[in-house]
Amino acid sequence: MRPRHDDPFIPESIEARDLDKGARAELKTLSKENADWVARHLVAASELLEDDPELAHQHALSAGRRAGRIAVVRETLAITAYATGDFALALRELRTYRRISGSNDQLPLMVDSERGVGRPDRALEVGRAVDRSTLPAAVQVGLAIAMSGARLDLGEPEIALAELEIPQLDPDRAFSYSPALFSAYAEVLEELGRADEAAKWRARADRAEAALGGPAEAESIEIFEVELEEVDDEADSAEADESVEPEASVETVAAEASDEPEAADGAAQDESSGARESSDETDEVLDGDPGDVLEDDVREVLAALEADESEGTSGGTVPRED
Repeated sequence: MRPRHDDPFIPESIEARDLDKGARAELKTLSKENADWVARHLVAASELLEDDPELAHQHALSAGRRAGRIAVVRETLAITAYATGDFALALRELRTYRRISGSNDQLPLMVDSERGVGRPDRALEVGRAVDRSTLPAAVQVGLAIAMSGARLDLGEPEIALAELEIPQLDPDRAFSYSPALFSAYAEVLEELGRADEAAKWRARADRAEAALGGPAEAESIEIFEVELEEVDDEADSAEADESVEPEASVETVAAEASDEPEAADGAAQDESSGARESSDETDEVLDGDPGDVLEDDVREVLAALEADESEGTSGGTVPRED
């Protein structure tokens, strides 16, 4: 005889339509009334799993009594049993679930349940019995974490670290499974005494979890890590004196002038052409004797004065006294 089981109360706010569409499709083999009743228990078990796993397991048991041949029901029973620490029951339900559904999606939980009953060697056998390449990425990650835990149970931390070094261990990209994988890797590094590396992977796990708290529709989120280089004292002093213009030697100025583009040279030549013509005329004057230049200037002034006086008289010239 089966032990007595009293069905737990289901709040009225929980409705059968709250169950995932795929799970509801599996219940179509049941009568409408029974399917709705089972669906509500499954929803309640899902909602209570984290806060009250014992009560969640009671809801799963109620669903199992009404629909024991439905894969999603046996899966829920296994998950709630695992959450309560009943690893033997979890193993039994997981095997039934896999037989009914033909799915290996709960393989990581099977490996971990074998660990829970104290059989790490058996856990490794179960994990190696399936081709990992046939599993979804998230299941591959869960299996790697469970296998790594089994290695730690056997006192093999180096191999435990190797179990986690899979393609999904990418520090630059974050998926839904990345925080758990990064954290597991950090724990094994800590076990090996590599505390600095463990701290870096824990920080990556935190950043990944924070990044995944963004848009839910994003398949993956890039994580960018900026490494700041240390600035030496010379660089600091150069930045501090940035406003002070350094002295330039003649050689430096000449070198800078020679490096100017050809177009700039052409423009400079055009702008200075007029100045060069004026300077050429001045050079012609300066080629003579400075005294001759002074006498010519005096003659020009006297001639201008005579012209002014002649314009001021009417009809004749004014005799000049020598």
